[in-house]
Order: sequence, then structure tokens, then C-alpha cells
Amino acid sequence: MSTLRPEHPSDGDGRVPPPGCPAHARGASDLPRLYGPEALQDPAAFYERLRARYGPVAPVLLHGDLPAWLVLGHRENLEVMRKSSSFSRDSRRWPPFQEGRVAPDSPLNPLIGWQPICVFADGAEHERLRGAVTDSMAQVDRRGIRRYVVRHTKQLVEAFALSGQADLVVQYAEKLPMLVMCQIMGMPDRYGPHLVSACLDLMKGSPTAFASNEFLVDTLRELVRQKRVAPGRDFASWLIGHSSQLTDDEVLEHLRLVLVAANETTVNLIANTLRMVLTDPRFRANLAGGHMTLPDALEQVLWDAPPLSVVPGRWATGDTVLGDQQIRQGDLLLLGLAAGNVDPEIRSDLTVPVHGNRSHLAFSSGPHECPGRDIGRAIAEAGIDTLLSELPGLELRAPAEELSQSTSWVSTRVDSLPVRFPPRRVSVRYSTEPETAVGPSVPAFAPDARLHTPRPTGAARRPWWKSLLKGR
Repeated sequence: MSTLRPEHPSDGDGRVPPPGCPAHARGASDLPRLYGPEALQDPAAFYERLRARYGPVAPVLLHGDLPAWLVLGHRENLEVMRKSSSFSRDSRRWPPFQEGRVAPDSPLNPLIGWQPICVFADGAEHERLRGAVTDSMAQVDRRGIRRYVVRHTKQLVEAFALSGQADLVVQYAEKLPMLVMCQIMGMPDRYGPHLVSACLDLMKGSPTAFASNEFLVDTLRELVRQKRVAPGRDFASWLIGHSSQLTDDEVLEHLRLVLVAANETTVNLIANTLRMVLTDPRFRANLAGGHMTLPDALEQVLWDAPPLSVVPGRWATGDTVLGDQQIRQGDLLLLGLAAGNVDPEIRSDLTVPVHGNRSHLAFSSGPHECPGRDIGRAIAEAGIDTLLSELPGLELRAPAEELSQSTSWVSTRVDSLPVRFPPRRVSVRYSTEPETAVGPSVPAFAPDARLHTPRPTGAARRPWWKSLLKGR
């Protein structure tokens, strides 16, 4: 670890004082901004500059110049994730919320504004809510997931296979996870395309985003109503029937959380893995030559390009020390998953493959570890495997260095993957099983037709996490 050389007022020992302390007040606005151009242009380089300057825990500013700590070390991230007695998930502990310093339209609200769901709960309430989610997910048939993935992948490929070219982000990665999640939740097939369009519209933040949010919420509310009457063998029914006895509102909000968050993170995982397969010669050669299996490839991406780079947050329950920094009660800590995965303390040589090593931070750890990690990985693995089988000879039709990325303070994803391949006809075997009669019909108030127009390549993508905030 390098010696710290702060440019801002110090507390006398060479370290920058923690955010909010009197000695630091004069220089607080000069702290690194996690949402600034320097961080968004090259997040990996930004994290390393912070690590060199501050060590494994760095003070940063969030939107509105509000202070937080970014945890960069692998060990320190695990400590925060696992030590719930010292680091709470209840955002109401944060002084800026208590003092009204977070603006109503702040982009922080969708991610850290308190909501009555498991991700913001501690103790017995967390166990009750999360137990219902994890127990219900545990009943999902993993073999059934692969059948759904193969079927929908072939359907999506069929739409462009004869043309010999496609954009694998817009025409494939952005659509597959939602189609599969709809079936896992117990929705009829006809729901898939509408919810894909609605969620994409939410991500773009278009003029019809409010209508898309209402469509999503009304669809889930009707699903809950129908499943109360006639439950099936699906995630929604298991959540409703769980011994935790969730209310209809609690069921709806957790269905919405799972649907939106699982969709976007799995989209990112598929897109980033396809980018690596198509652009990294060593990666593609290993995969094609049998030296690296697809599960190995996914694990490498989960290390090097996790679906979420930063996860907020944890709030200190009392004064403590982390990574030689003085953390005060109520301070906000951000989990730096991408930075922790490349911590030189655990990965001294980033060129060495990490096959079979699942100690990455991509799915978090501890009581709030991602409950859908196995489902997300299964969708991505089966989807990419089927896609590569259906499109032999797949290659990029644009230089790798020209591929653009969408970067926010919590995630990074490639925008477009234009490819070419020998044109071919795909044989799609549709299920002969009758569609379940249980479940809502597509509401007549579906959003504006513009919602169903594919996003143009290069169009701005709204940060996914804004969709977690209810339309108002």
C-alpha cells in the first residue's frame, strides 16, 4: 500500500479526515466524486487511484456532494457484508436523510431510499422477508430454467438468423432474462414481450417511463390477485403461500424487486460475457479449444466485469475502524465489488485465470448475499451456450475498440455488440404444453406504442436502478 499524500486538509497524520468531521469540512467538496466524469470515464483506473491514495477504504462524494466511504479492499468488503451488527442495511440511519439533505429527485433515492423490503431490513424482519424470497427461489426447477432459456433463445435468434447480422445486446441480451423470469414467476408467455418493452422503457427514462412503471406494477398486482385464488408451481405462488405470510403489497414489491434487479444484472452478465468472448483472442481461443468451459468463462467475467460495480449501501451502527479509516455512526459505506475483485492483496497478477474460484464479490456475501445468484448464472450460461451453438461463425462486425459502454456509478455495460454470421434458418420447437389459464391478461392500458420501438444503437440508457423508484 502506498503512502498517502492527500491534497486536502489532513488531521495531522497524513490521512484525509473522514467525511463530515470538522477538520475536513473546508475541503469536503474537493473529495473524489463517484458520479463525476473522472469516475465514469474509466471506473477501474479511478478505483486504483483511490486505492493508491487512501488504502482499502476511500472517502468519496455522491450526488449532491454527500459523503460516503467506498470500500475497495476484498477483505474489507467481506467484513462489511458479513458483520451486520456493525453495518446495517437500514438507510434511515444516514444523517443526510434525517436532516433532509437528500433532494426528492436525487438519483440516490431509488437505490438507498428506505423501502419496506428485505434489502433494507435487519434482524427478525429481514429474516422474515428474505426467508420468503430465498425459500421460494429454492423451489425453482433448475432444469426447467434451461428449457425456458433454450426455447426463448431460439425464438429470439429466429428473428434475425436469416439476415446474417444482429446486435446481440439490443436483440438478445436485453430480452432473454425477462422472458425467462416471466415464466419462472408463473406468467403466461404473452406477458414476456410486453414486460421486456416496459422494463427497457424504464431503463431509458423515456417520456413513457411512468406508463411503463404503472404497467409493470398493475401487471404484478393482478398476478398476485390471480395466484391468491389459483396458485401454481411458480415463484409468485410460493412467495404468496410462504409461512412468513407476506401481505399482498409485500409480495408485489418483492416480485418487482426480483424482476427488475434480476433482469438488469443478468442482462449485464450476458452482455459482458459475450463481449469478452468476441473481443478477447485468448478468451475465445480457450473457450473454443476446450481449455475453458463456459462456466469458467462466466466466473472470469464475474471477477473482471461484475454485473454491478458498486452496491450501496451499509450504514455504521456505531463508531468503528475499517481499513485504518475512522468510520462514524451513521456513515454510509458503498461495497466496491469491482474494486475488491482486483484487490492486489488477493490478485497480484490479473492475467492469471481464476478458473473454479468463486470467491469473487459479484453476488455479495453474508446475510444479504444475492438470493438469485444461481438462477442468474444459469440463465446466462444456458443462453450463451445455446446462442453460440445456433450461430456458428459468429464474429464482431465492428472493431473492439469502437464498442461503447454505458457507465453509471453502480454499473458498466457494453451498449452494442454488432455481429455477423452465416445466414441460416433456425428450427424452433414450441412447447406443446397448454399455456396456464392462471394469470392476468395483458392489460388494455398497455403503455404507448412507442414503448415497443427498439432502442436505437447508441441511444442513452437510463441507469437501471432508477426503475426501482415508483413512478409518482
